[in-house]
Amino acid sequence: MNIHTPCVTTTRAALYLRVSTARQAEHDVSIPDQRKQGEAYCATRGYQLVETFVEAGASATNDKRPEFQRMIEAGTSKPAPFDVVVVHSFSRFFRDHFELEFYVRKLAKNGVRLVSITQEMGDDPMHVMMRQIMALFDEYQSKENAKHVLRAMNENARQGFWNGARPPIGYRIVAAEQRGSKIKKKLEIDPLHADTVRLIYRLFLEGDGTSGAMGVKAIATYLNERRFFTRDGGRWGLAQIHAILTRTTYIGEHRFNTRSHKDREKKPESEIAIMAVPPLIEREIFDAVQARLKSRNPMVTPARVSSGPTLLTGICFCAKCGGAMTLRTGRGSAGGTYRYYTCSTKARQGKTGCKGRTIPMDKLDHLVADHIEDRLLQPKRLETVLASVVDRRQERTERRREHLAELHRRITETDQRLGRLYDAIESGVADLNDGALKERIASLKAIRDQATADAERTQLALDSSGNQAVSPDMLKAFARMARERMRLDDGGYRRDHLRALAQRVEVADDEVRIMGSKSELLRTLVAASSVETAAFGVQSSVLKWRARQDSNLRPPA
Repeated sequence: MNIHTPCVTTTRAALYLRVSTARQAEHDVSIPDQRKQGEAYCATRGYQLVETFVEAGASATNDKRPEFQRMIEAGTSKPAPFDVVVVHSFSRFFRDHFELEFYVRKLAKNGVRLVSITQEMGDDPMHVMMRQIMALFDEYQSKENAKHVLRAMNENARQGFWNGARPPIGYRIVAAEQRGSKIKKKLEIDPLHADTVRLIYRLFLEGDGTSGAMGVKAIATYLNERRFFTRDGGRWGLAQIHAILTRTTYIGEHRFNTRSHKDREKKPESEIAIMAVPPLIEREIFDAVQARLKSRNPMVTPARVSSGPTLLTGICFCAKCGGAMTLRTGRGSAGGTYRYYTCSTKARQGKTGCKGRTIPMDKLDHLVADHIEDRLLQPKRLETVLASVVDRRQERTERRREHLAELHRRITETDQRLGRLYDAIESGVADLNDGALKERIASLKAIRDQATADAERTQLALDSSGNQAVSPDMLKAFARMARERMRLDDGGYRRDHLRALAQRVEVADDEVRIMGSKSELLRTLVAASSVETAAFGVQSSVLKWRARQDSNLRPPA
């Protein structure tokens, strides 16, 4: 008599455990709690637990989760290593109803079911519909929570508190106040790196005193060659320099919530929160930098404009619409040719774009040059105009001295801490083989070395700034020299010389506004007074055949 023993098939299970943040791990359903409930659930139903996937600190609004993808890959492979995926709730698996159904069906095609401990469902149409409804509620709750969190963070920023993440270079995070169990934090100026930020702005507007104003690439080269390190001890790149030059944080207005978290798209101004921080850069300097960046943008001002023969091309604009005033030619009734500046918007779009204005070229050129000669190039006027800039330079010198003292204090303090650690090692109180101690010593050495390098550069800057005093004789010589060199023998003008004195001309119906940078004027004055030829430090733009080694290679000679 043969007795057949029935074959018992054991259901193999995989646990998927997830929390969004470390805070949720503390206050919500933590990973250990989910694991405990999941293991008990499998034991009660006789499931064989074959694998556990743990996802700590990942949102369930998308599938960009390493452990989730590893689980899906295993669950869709043939043969699948498990028969069911056990989760605490469907929201642990996904908080998007469409994506939830997509992956549930993807697993089901390979014979793998999704099971929730707290939301048990069958496979009939009614239970499928209930699961989809719960997924919709989970998705709605997730979006509402995100909205409330973002609203709270925006308000936190408006009150001047830091929401987290790494602060911009030149700032550090400090504890401000405690509210319940939360410690509110703010930004303060970091004296170790603040002068590097100020130097970047100064190089962009004025140069280093031996050359004219620098571009972003030249600044990066300058910093790297002189061993100005980034906050991480690395080399400077173009993107970092440009970000510093355009970040409003440095004038005391940190912009929070500027881009969407999901697609990084820019948000409208109405959704951006402005957080007040201690300013590092004066607004006048920041605005001058933005104007220069805009003028150098090839999408706004082509390179040829900087070297064209017309006096005001590239710096002359329509006061009504802001469009550039470009040169046009025409013929008079007597057959002669005449030239005039006209609004480019009107020229392109007609009067619907801008009513525009037209003015003869010679008339506007003479008007601008005569005004600069009569009103600006007078020693007394120059002294009045430059007074505030000279005062700022003196303030900058004082700040450098204070910064130098702070650096020396930090160097001394760090050396003392290192000395105490070495004494503890020699006396046997501390063990040099302790990993934490080694890391602490390395950190203190890095702080000391960075402070020493910054102190040397600050001292050099102080030594060089002492030779840039502006005297009455210097002003007289500069005014006379500028008037002479701006004029040509044939009645024309030296365009580059005028550009050193005025950087923007706006033509309105009843007036012409001439604008320039005081810092640029002072830089030009100092540079001209230090060279016998009195050459103005005017920027030039040179087109290159190919900026990147990619395509359009010129054939060999």
